[in-house]
Amino acid sequence: MVNTATMLDQKEVEALNDALRDAEPKEILNKLLDRVPNTAISFSGAEDVLLIELCKTHASPPAIFTLDTGRLHPETYRFIERVRDHYNQPIEALFPDSTAVNNLVKYKGLYSFYNNGHEECCEIRKVQPLRTKLAGLDAWITGQRRDQSPTRVEVPVIEIDPTFSTDQHQVIKVNPLANWTSAQVWEYIRMFDVPYNELHDRGYVSIGCEPCTKAIGPNQHEREGRWWWEEATIKECGLHRGNIQENS
Repeated sequence: MVNTATMLDQKEVEALNDALRDAEPKEILNKLLDRVPNTAISFSGAEDVLLIELCKTHASPPAIFTLDTGRLHPETYRFIERVRDHYNQPIEALFPDSTAVNNLVKYKGLYSFYNNGHEECCEIRKVQPLRTKLAGLDAWITGQRRDQSPTRVEVPVIEIDPTFSTDQHQVIKVNPLANWTSAQVWEYIRMFDVPYNELHDRGYVSIGCEPCTKAIGPNQHEREGRWWWEEATIKECGLHRGNIQENS
């Protein structure tokens, strides 16, 4: 059953996006949380912790979840626990279906993505668990920024999620950091002593699963460390597939 009390139609979403186009992330978050309380933060274990920091003083801070693919760096797992302790908030870990993972590994091995592309593995380990989670939410908050990759240059502040919305259940996606640059994110992190993944200090900028993430060199774009064996224009795991469709 769709919760019509918090549903926003396309015109309302477009109006909100226009009104908040140049707003600061905290204003965007407060507006969204007041309008759509059944919202959660998608915390990826990188600098997305800034979303938690910005929401911590809200009267009803959103729930937090993270996708535990089973392939994360040890440093990322330790970081998630530091964030849990720092903010004293529960963090729900979403796990992939064990049968689907077992079948993928059994028939294609642990590293099939190096030869066949990352889409199938990401679909099992990320997209399917997220789809299940979003079926019970009206909105989710992500750390997408326009400066992250060629597929994100047109990311709106607020949108009806083209990937996870269905005719029966609409999902709003909010990208409060869309207008911010990496430099702004890190200035805020340093200024307010926000916890961050220790891998960032070792040249890792965009952090995902261990086999699909590497450190980058000076002047390299941050997404060059993700799925580095693939074209830059397809570097999405499927969670934000709409970026590719809209900008292709």
